[in-house]
Amino acid sequence: MDSITSTSLRRFAVLAAAVALAVTGCSSAGSGGDVAKNVVPTQDAEDNNPQPLEKIKDGGEFRPPLQQWITQWNPYQVDGRYGDAVEIMTYTQAQLFRTDAKGVFKPVPEYLVSAEVTSKSPQVVTYKLNPKAKWSDGKQLSAEDFKAVWKASNGKDPAYNIADSSGYEQISDVEQGADAQEVKVTFDKPYADWQNLFSPLLPASGISTPEAFNDGWVEKVPVWSGPFKIGNLDKTAQTITLVPNPEWWGPKPKLDKITYRVLASSAITQAFLNNEVDYASAGTATAYGQLKDAKDGVIRTGTPWDEVHISFGGNGPLADRTVRQALTKALDRAALIKIVNQGVPVEFKPLGNHLYMTNQSGYQDNSGDWAKSDPAKAKELLEQAGWKEPAAGQPRTKDGVALDLHYVLSDGSTQAQTDMATAVQSMLQQVGVKLTLDKVPSKEYFAKYVNQGKFDLASWRNTGSFPLSSGVANYRAPQGDNVFGNYSKLATPEIDTLLRTAAGTLDRAEADKLYNQADAKIWELAHTLELYQRPSIVAVRKGLANFGASSLASTDITKVGWEK
Repeated sequence: MDSITSTSLRRFAVLAAAVALAVTGCSSAGSGGDVAKNVVPTQDAEDNNPQPLEKIKDGGEFRPPLQQWITQWNPYQVDGRYGDAVEIMTYTQAQLFRTDAKGVFKPVPEYLVSAEVTSKSPQVVTYKLNPKAKWSDGKQLSAEDFKAVWKASNGKDPAYNIADSSGYEQISDVEQGADAQEVKVTFDKPYADWQNLFSPLLPASGISTPEAFNDGWVEKVPVWSGPFKIGNLDKTAQTITLVPNPEWWGPKPKLDKITYRVLASSAITQAFLNNEVDYASAGTATAYGQLKDAKDGVIRTGTPWDEVHISFGGNGPLADRTVRQALTKALDRAALIKIVNQGVPVEFKPLGNHLYMTNQSGYQDNSGDWAKSDPAKAKELLEQAGWKEPAAGQPRTKDGVALDLHYVLSDGSTQAQTDMATAVQSMLQQVGVKLTLDKVPSKEYFAKYVNQGKFDLASWRNTGSFPLSSGVANYRAPQGDNVFGNYSKLATPEIDTLLRTAAGTLDRAEADKLYNQADAKIWELAHTLELYQRPSIVAVRKGLANFGASSLASTDITKVGWEK
């Protein structure tokens, strides 16, 4: 199923869930029919038509779709976490590291000569910058840029409306090292995933004041330092154009233009068939059925960090953990997955962990009994919470109030998403819970509902939440008005402590143990019912090289192009 997505900035500096709409056309569960589950997605390699540079043309245009217009371009700011925006920013800003197909970080030589832990007590990371690296205003990358990101993102000044402080709040100092190309970052508490910080790096000139940080990147990218720059932002035509940065000091990009076009979710498949875009999701019955034999198209599959879940709100009746636990027992997860897995050739595998994907080292299924459907137990828990069933077919009541919940769903939802929500409604009705499906405008789904915690149930995707500390923001306790990525605001001191301790544990085996302990507690909290790890199933225009279905690797945009 293609669904609403919330992208965590795995290898980027912001660790919280980024808000993205990645919805494409989908049929009802039955209308697409089922197909044999005979495609096994690529896991430890990229299904992206890898080609050496000498086999790629110089020039050409790549035309990807966008799900929504990008307003806030600062990925450290709470409203700048739309996944495609963050991806574009890594093409136009200093992307210090890339990950390979196994999720291993590698320094990007155009920015970093080296980066390593040079002291463990306290933890000190020393970055040696490429002296050629500079911003579009002519200034070299320096310690001042690192310091500005840290001071804005460490959570000490509430005027900076940040996405997440994880990692930055553990830093005690940022200073210049032996020369202008050396940066030393000192941590007062160990932070294992330090490579996930400061990327993409932004210039001090653009984020050093709260006003610049919050408002200086709205509808514009004032400074850049990547292989591409913004060529044009045409809000009327709903297109965003990237062109090569003429001052770029690295390998010249193969493409001479990337044109993003904002399209309604239901229009992307047809746009690909009409040769208007070069990339489209094929993860639904209708989309796969239409795209698998598309002229000049090819299907590519992969296993990225990508999960689909149902989140529970933390208000009203759902403030009671026992009620949330009852909902998890009332839902038949296998049946819900089957609904959305119709018509595509890849099996959607149930996910037993909130923090790890099935192809990550350290994954274990911690769901226990919480993911096992048991309507009788659900009824027992509801009775225990004081919700009595007055008569067959009627919702339960407590103190004269009916147990009436709302499932918030975007009006851009696919038919499969609607079918799944309807199935949830029916399952909850069987245990005496009335569930109303509220369709809201897709453009307001996150901003006015999910981000504000105004839902009882809602479903979206979290993508790219690795390394492990990237997922911390989704479950950590809110601080004041800042909920990070924990939109339901459900948290416990125990989970918080386990997650923070794990993020500061340099021994990977010990960190895995702590993260899994935290995950077991997240299941018990009934914060989120994990459904499945979503494979990447995409249609790509034939001849497009070094781009396709991702696993855990970053895209090197300079190598993307068209075969000769």
